[in-house]
Amino acid sequence: MSIHRFTDLLGEAHRQPEPQRLLFVMTRAELPDHPSEAQRADFAAGEGGVLTPVLCVDKRPDELEDMAALAAEARETGMDWDIAFVAALSDPDGRAEVEAPLQRMVESVKRGEIDRFLAFDRQGEVVSFR
Repeated sequence: MSIHRFTDLLGEAHRQPEPQRLLFVMTRAELPDHPSEAQRADFAAGEGGVLTPVLCVDKRPDELEDMAALAAEARETGMDWDIAFVAALSDPDGRAEVEAPLQRMVESVKRGEIDRFLAFDRQGEVVSFR
């Protein structure tokens, strides 16, 4: 499975043998508390900083057309975000419990444990972290 864009993820989710629920944690890039001058310079150049969770939601793949639709829906909340972390959950009967998994995702993102999630920018492109 090769995912480069958000639409690739949606396609893969639709192809799974069991229905899926996609879990999203939207984050905003910010300076850390008490940043050094080097951290400030890196952040101003578009690098570094911390990703702070600001919004989370779950969606069935058929509820989403593309990243633009998700971004438009998020915009209605008034919360600005930069990076969306995504995980998938099997939902065979359409009643998957999502609150606990979403909360675990939020806590993982806060701790910087993001390697098990896909990350996308607002344009729907995969983001990789060094």
